Amino acid sequence: LAAADPRVLALAAQVAESREQDIPLLLLKLKGILNSASLGCEESKKIKQDIYDYDLTQYCMLVLRQDHSRLRGGWATAAQLAEILSHCCVGLEVKEDPEEFCKKFLPSAVDNLLFLGRRLQARFIRAIKDEEKQDFLHWFRTVTDAICWLFGGHIQLAACVLQNDHFLQLLITDDVETAIITMSVLHNILRVNSSVLLQVDEETLHSVLDELVYKLSSTANPVIGNAATKLLLLVAKFCKQLVKLLTARYKGLRGLLSKQWAGKGFDRNLGQLLDLLYLEQSNGKGEMQRQHQAACIIQAMWRGFQTRKRLKKLPHAVTTLQRSFRAKREQELQHLKKQKEDEALKLQMQLQRQKAMRLFHERQLALLEIIHASQVNKYMEEMEGKSAITIQRFWRGYRARRNFHQQRQTLKEYKAAVVIQRAACKFLERRRRKRPLSPWKDPKRLTDEQRLALQQKVDDYIKLHPASQMSEEMSKELHMQAQEKLALFLLRSRLDQRAAQRRETLLAQVNTDVELLMNAPGLAETTEKDLDVFMSRSIPVATKARQSHNTMLKYARWPWWKKLGDEFVEDDDIPDDALNAELGTLFIGGRK
Repeated sequence: LAAADPRVLALAAQVAESREQDIPLLLLKLKGILNSASLGCEESKKIKQDIYDYDLTQYCMLVLRQDHSRLRGGWATAAQLAEILSHCCVGLEVKEDPEEFCKKFLPSAVDNLLFLGRRLQARFIRAIKDEEKQDFLHWFRTVTDAICWLFGGHIQLAACVLQNDHFLQLLITDDVETAIITMSVLHNILRVNSSVLLQVDEETLHSVLDELVYKLSSTANPVIGNAATKLLLLVAKFCKQLVKLLTARYKGLRGLLSKQWAGKGFDRNLGQLLDLLYLEQSNGKGEMQRQHQAACIIQAMWRGFQTRKRLKKLPHAVTTLQRSFRAKREQELQHLKKQKEDEALKLQMQLQRQKAMRLFHERQLALLEIIHASQVNKYMEEMEGKSAITIQRFWRGYRARRNFHQQRQTLKEYKAAVVIQRAACKFLERRRRKRPLSPWKDPKRLTDEQRLALQQKVDDYIKLHPASQMSEEMSKELHMQAQEKLALFLLRSRLDQRAAQRRETLLAQVNTDVELLMNAPGLAETTEKDLDVFMSRSIPVATKARQSHNTMLKYARWPWWKKLGDEFVEDDDIPDDALNAELGTLFIGGRK
């Protein structure tokens, strides 16, 4: 065996003794070692074999997985190491365990190179400065060239690259520049191994074709369209079996290509692809014509049905449209009318205010001429006090009316709830009275043994808990205390009863006043007769009595269907359910 290259030995020793962050820069020396020998000669093969034997290629492959933004040399070093790795692997003939090299080392190298390419693509997309973007694009192109060089030297790696998830992620991107480079890699794969699409699984094949057709349909960039068209043309030329897949899976592809990409600068490739698709479609022309004719018949029947249905609904639609138009026009006219009325009212109020202010100033000037000079200040103070009192009176009246209107609905709801609850309670009470009593059941008699056992328990309890003896004096004293407490309770109950009667009287009076206020006219319509109703205590009583009498007569004249809820009421009972809302608020008697 020939001796190993001393440069490779020295570099391997340095890598073994160096720190991890210094290894990438040391591995760059491999480029000079590889360039010292001409490509393809025996010396070059010997150098590559030594590099592989001393695990320097494994170091290069592992370094590609690291985050080079934190290492010395950065991403430029990573791109150069990718190029060095591909040159070390191409032309290398491993003599010891070649199966491990072909089935494990080379697929791992491809995976690491594609992983590095994904990182560079992501940083290129996120970069903001132009110089930084150009650097990342250059490094990305270097890595993709290394991948192409690698599977160009090992044809079996073409299927490995195509099935790798990182390659599909590189292809599925919206960035134009990196997408073009990735499609050039796919173009090289098809040129190196034309039958590679038949070797991969169906899911990978569909993913690649779906992405190419998607790029044709989603972008208007002619560079992307040209690259995708060339790839589809290569697929159709090299793999005749895939033309059927293109025509069957993408039925609108031919129309998309002819309408969207005609006249964009690559008509020759486009025409060849359209011819291939047309030839494939012409084979099944009879079936397509039959399906087309059936689809036309179904569409004609459906359009006829839709037209007849629309014609039936047309009069109703016209009527609805006219009604909505008239309603909208009426609403606009009402809005204009209200706006004009508001403007007229605002102008009238402004004129009245100006007139009132003018009359007020004239009255003040006339009074100042009459009043002595020494009494002017006193007069002005009196006028200010009267004005303040007037403003307060109007404000209190407004606040009281507002609160009263807010409480009116609450009071109505409360009375309605009381009526409903009273009716429900009476209904439940009537049903409870009519419920038949359960028949009496004689208690189960005790046997002689149970009676003796119970008697024994009673005797034992009496022995354990003897009754306390009370003297005659203690009994009399206890009797006197009970009598005193009874007398005190009767006195208090009489006072509580009087207080309750007074409260009921006051509540009845308040309810009467509230009813009168609710039924009273506005301040602008009030007359002296209405004032007498509130100033006299007998008039409200008579008014309520008259209203109650009218309510009773109205109830007596009700038809039968309004009394269906009273079928359980006895004939001699007074139907006070309908009168409680009126009679319950009646105040009888004067002030106490």
